[in-house]
Amino acid sequence: MLDSERTIFDWACKQTYIPLANMMTAAAMIGIDSCLMEGFETEKVDELLASDFDIDTGKFGVSYMVAFGYREADPPVKILQLLENITKWYN
Repeated sequence: MLDSERTIFDWACKQTYIPLANMMTAAAMIGIDSCLMEGFETEKVDELLASDFDIDTGKFGVSYMVAFGYREADPPVKILQLLENITKWYN
């Protein structure tokens, strides 16, 4: 695994799911919503981190982002249907 910097970075990115899940769970327990984000434009994020926050993007990278906040409206109530009403069994 220590063959290259890229391999180490990829492994480290996968490990960030552990504290990320803990943060999202803790937030939910105190009524804060969260949303995991992947697929962002890495180059633009790196540029922002370097220019606005003086982060050395040669040493540090972003693997995931997560947004925390409060929902504007409560989600609609889910109505569970009886299994017998939504299934048909064939023998």
